[in-house]
Amino acid sequence: MVRILVVHDEELLRSALVQLLRSDRALEVSSIAPNAVIPDQDVLPTDVCVVDGECLQGPYGGQDAPFRAHCGERLVVLTTPSRPGVLRRAFDCGALGLVDKNAPAQRLITAVHTVAKGERFLDATLTVALLEGAEMPLTNRELSVLSLAAQGAPMAEIAARLHLSRGTIRNYMATAIRKVGARNRVDAIRILQDAGWT
Repeated sequence: MVRILVVHDEELLRSALVQLLRSDRALEVSSIAPNAVIPDQDVLPTDVCVVDGECLQGPYGGQDAPFRAHCGERLVVLTTPSRPGVLRRAFDCGALGLVDKNAPAQRLITAVHTVAKGERFLDATLTVALLEGAEMPLTNRELSVLSLAAQGAPMAEIAARLHLSRGTIRNYMATAIRKVGARNRVDAIRILQDAGWT
């Protein structure tokens, strides 16, 4: 038996993924929400984690994610080609499997079995998007400026929080807008959010 942990923030989709995976009798499936607090004694051994790519953000993102701690690099991440930033995060945190959310159901089951053997599974539809997401178009500082702007922080507050002058913040903002091909900062924020970079 391959033990699977499904991590998704939406109950209906998490349940649907569990039912889909349980259709393969060789899989033993459990699930949690990404923000669930799991006491150590309740943690079941896991061979593969199936994780929605959007769950790699916030407090459960990156290499310190609790679900990653349970199964190491044996992550299967669900995402779409339109979110190269999410793909990049998944790749950076060591996911062995990347599956397109628009793929046939059987592809997820195949990915789970492949990753359970310690092998890499990359959905063909995601390869170009992964290459596009290979390099974040902005520097960390430019991304910080736009992320704070996306939270509604005015220029003065951004400058204070990053310990920079307002002029420097304006320069970072202008450079970021140009790099992503946006018309203004609102458009730049939309472009970054749509690509999954913020």
